[in-house]
Amino acid sequence: MRDGGETGRELRTIQVFEALRFDLLESRIRPGERLKLVELAERFGISQTVVREALTRLCEQGLVISNPKRGFTAAPLSVDDLVDLTNVRLRLETMAFADSIRNGDLTWETNMVAAHHALERTPFVTEAPQHAATWRQAHRAFHQALCAGSGSPRLEKVVSQLRDSAELYRIWSRSLGGERARDVAGEHRDLLDAALDRDVERATRLLTEHISRTTEVLLAVAETIGQGD
Repeated sequence: MRDGGETGRELRTIQVFEALRFDLLESRIRPGERLKLVELAERFGISQTVVREALTRLCEQGLVISNPKRGFTAAPLSVDDLVDLTNVRLRLETMAFADSIRNGDLTWETNMVAAHHALERTPFVTEAPQHAATWRQAHRAFHQALCAGSGSPRLEKVVSQLRDSAELYRIWSRSLGGERARDVAGEHRDLLDAALDRDVERATRLLTEHISRTTEVLLAVAETIGQGD
């Protein structure tokens, strides 16, 4: 298939980018796997130049790594980074959640309930990239709402950035770790109930368990696939 000029080339780049991003997030392409330009060009029926542009965009998102000697590879599952990220998140995100429970007003409660309602009504579907992305957006909005009453915009921003950094690990916990039996919806309801009850101790314990489960699943996976630092 020809690229069809600049407009067609940009469209094809976006299509390849979205397809590969979905494969990476759903572990159809395994962490650390080499991404060969020739094979991908044949798969999509497109030039290697377009594939390279799509992979370069994925590098900017941290999903792909470019090495002068090895070319492009899927981001590896880094045990050291996962553990470090989890420890920092547990400290700061539980702090922001606790502060929100202490300081949050009626608007915070309302926004939190609304975000949970949207998440609960959004089906978790992975067969299509747009459906998976819709759930991830609702999930992100709910967790942001939990911490949005802390009274510290700077803390909330840092917590949001850390959560975004953990997104790939969270997705891998399901696609690699087979975390499908976990009652994530129930965990979210419990977090909301504890927050509305203004029970700081129970809420922070539940959030700690919620975040830690993902890490525990991936640490077990890392041993089976032989990845880590």
